[in-house]
Formats: sequence, C-alpha cells, structure tokens
Amino acid sequence: MSTSANTGYQPAAKFSPITIDSFKAYDIRGELGVNLDEDIAYRIGRAFAQILSRRYDTMADTQTSDMSSLQPVIVIGSDIRHSSEPLKQATITGMLDAGVDVIDLGMTGTEEVYFATSHYKALGGIEVTASHNPINYNGLKLVKEYSKPISADDGLAEIQALAESGLFTTDKPSGNLQLLTDKSPYINHVMSFIDTDKLKPLKLVINSGNGSAGPVVDLLTDKLRQADAPIEIIKLHHTPDGSFPNGIPNPMIAANRIATQQAVLKNNADLGIAFDGDFDRCFLFDENGEFIDGSYVVGMLAQAFLNKYPAESIVYDPRVIYNTEAVVKEYKGKAVISKSGHSFIKQVMRDSGAVYGGEMSAHHYFRDFFYCDSGMIPWLLTIELLSITGKTLSELVTGYIQAYPSSGERNFRLTTHDAPTIISAIESKFGPENPTKSTLDGLSLNFGDWRFNLRASNTEPLIRLNIESRGDAALLATKTQEIEQWLAAQGAIPA
Repeated sequence: MSTSANTGYQPAAKFSPITIDSFKAYDIRGELGVNLDEDIAYRIGRAFAQILSRRYDTMADTQTSDMSSLQPVIVIGSDIRHSSEPLKQATITGMLDAGVDVIDLGMTGTEEVYFATSHYKALGGIEVTASHNPINYNGLKLVKEYSKPISADDGLAEIQALAESGLFTTDKPSGNLQLLTDKSPYINHVMSFIDTDKLKPLKLVINSGNGSAGPVVDLLTDKLRQADAPIEIIKLHHTPDGSFPNGIPNPMIAANRIATQQAVLKNNADLGIAFDGDFDRCFLFDENGEFIDGSYVVGMLAQAFLNKYPAESIVYDPRVIYNTEAVVKEYKGKAVISKSGHSFIKQVMRDSGAVYGGEMSAHHYFRDFFYCDSGMIPWLLTIELLSITGKTLSELVTGYIQAYPSSGERNFRLTTHDAPTIISAIESKFGPENPTKSTLDGLSLNFGDWRFNLRASNTEPLIRLNIESRGDAALLATKTQEIEQWLAAQGAIPA
C-alpha cells in the first residue's frame, strides 16, 4: 500500500547528508523548525526501523537469541501537542519506507508505548512527546525490544548517524500500517498492581494538566467504579489540549502546583495527584495540599512493595538516600543504588531483579511493568497503601521528612567554570573533613550526620545539588547556605 496515502506525509526524493542536533543522552528533543521538523522525524523513523529490522533479521534465527519470539513490527504513539501528530505521521512514513510494519497507538502517554512494545512483542516503540518542555519543542522517546531503553552509547548514536547520512536501504517492500487504539490491555495491566477489595473511601484530586493523562484517568476511574471501589475523583485541567490553556504541565515548578493544592483544600480531598505532559511522572500532594518531595515517595512505595514482596531488592538513585535506605532496612529488603537516569535504573533493576526502583525526580519503575516507569501505577499503589494502613499521606511521610530532612534539588547555571571544575573544587574544599566519597553519579560526600550530591545535568546546562541530614534541620539549613554561597563564588547562579 502507498505510505504517503497512509500518513499524509511525502518524503523527499533524495537525501543529502545533514546534521541533526536534537539527539540527547537518552532521547531526541528539539525546537520545532530549528532542529526538529517532519523531514527530520522521517529520517529518524526510517533509520530506527532499518537498524532494528537488520538486528532482527540477523538474530531471529539464532536459537540463543531472545529476538526469535518478536514480531517484525514497531509501535508508535504521540502526546497531545499540536505538532505531535504531524511528526508522528512523518515518523511512520519513514518506518514504512524501511519495510517495517507499524502499529499506530493513537494519542498516548509514554508508558503506553512501553507497555505496547512488550505486549505486542514489537521490535521497538516510539513516543512523540516533549514531556514538560515549552510548547515550541517536541521530541521522540525510543525503546527497543522488550521495552529496553536506547541510549547514546547503546544504539542512539547509530540511529543518528544513519539519519544524518540519508544512506537508507531500499531493498524491502513498504510496510503495512495498523491503527490499534484500544487501551484495555494496558488499563487491565495497570489495575493488576492493586487489590481493589482493599480500597477504603477516599477523595482524590487528579490534575492531568491538559496533557495526555485524561483519557487514561477516565478508563481507570471506570475500572474503579466497576469494582465498586469507594473512590471519588475530582478531575482538574482534565481535557487534553495541545495549546495548554493552563500552562505547560510540569509540577516540578512550584507555581504549577498551586491549582492542585487549592483544589485539594477546597474539596477536602485525601490526596492530590498531578502529571507532566506524557504522564511518565507522578506527583503527590497530601491532604493539607503539601507537595511531597519525590525522594519520600520512593521510600513510601518501597514500603508498599516490601509489604507485598518481602526481602526483594529496591533500586534508588544517589541524590538523596538516607530515607530510602532506612525504609528498605526496616522492611527487610535489599537496597541497590544506581546512577540517576532511566537507562541506568532499568538496567540495574534487570540485573538485580528488583521489584521496584525510584528516583527523586518522580520517575517510578516496576519489574512487572517491564522494568519501565509509569505515572499511573504510583497513585494507585498510594491509595491502596492509604487504605491498608488507615493513615493519611501526611502521616505516612511526616516521619520520613523529620527523620531525614532534605534541601530538595537546587539547580545552578554555570557562568565561569564547567561542571567538572566545580565538582573537583568542592571535593578539595571538603576533603580535609574526611567524608565517605562516591563518584557513581557526580560527587557524593557523606559526613555521617549529613551528606550532599553534586552532579551535572544529563539534559540541560545545569549543575544540580541535593543535601540531606539525619534528623537535624538546623544543620541542613546551615550546610545548604554554606554550599550555595560557595557555588555563587564560583559563578554558579540559581536557575
């Protein structure tokens, strides 16, 4: 069948070499019309499909390969940005022209692509999204077989090189396109993480941020209703709208939390929930409207899983560790630390067989979700935990916060020195105090009663600081002020 008739995008007749500078460490993200457009999306789709198809053809007949059970198809979805559908169609055309069959999932969140890649035993998957970036940005998140991540040193650079060269093979007939927008398998799988019979009456405020979460929230609400679960849901900024009438959905920004906080208080809700644009991150607010820092959510979900699965491994990142390690020890689990970033967390989880992994950035990963992150599973687990314990969210986390106060992540833009220079200098500054040192991710120095982690961002020209103490808020405040003043003297400006 004609690919242009399927997608409405017509590629160029010839491909000259170009430079594509929208490739990042873990995904593809760029400004529309500057370093990302439909022509670039076509090239990326074609390169992605050609490389995955070649790997499949080479390895599928090998008895020891895990490729033999896969289908020669790639799944793709897109968020609700106005630019996402045209970019998706161009990407689809590229994949079809590479001779690979494609399943179009329609409008999705990133985790739906993760699910569909494994559910349909696909060669890989693509989500067209810019998540929480400004409205004039977009991008592509790529995974390979079994929903495994693709990073710069594990395939992404190869895809970039082929897309830039335009040296595509033309020896395969065009692939076929299928539209599969039924979310039932995904919804049923997400619901399998909780026992609805254990749910007690709770009132929730769910802020979808006018992003892609709304339709999934509706389907999960229907499932809860069908199960006679006594859960009342108040929907805020619910309708998907690519113009983002209430601002770009990014609850990491304090100003973007106000609407959820006010709605929790106005409605006397037990819990507030908010998402970013592609809902791969879940943000929680307690019954007082207080935003709960992601590191404490990691500890809470670790508790939830260790109650279900005793002695299992829990993976966490090195930015803030005291509380998570204490919870895992208390509930007799195995604490496994990993470098920050989804590709690292997922690999460490696979290697250790961990049941759950969490980052303070509000990414939560689950063994039974193909070791991928989900924004929907965390809030379902939270309402189950609230029901089982009979506690409010503030009661669950206040003890954590008091026992292990933290600064929250502080971001600084560098004006004078680069990140390695700053990190080396701060190590020299504190070296005489003989702290325990780790360079797993940036620099972590542990002084026993307090510690900090300083690391360069993988995605932005920033350096990120986290400080925590063991039950000493005054010490935390003193050390936070000391390090921030030292950074300022090095030309690091709060971002």
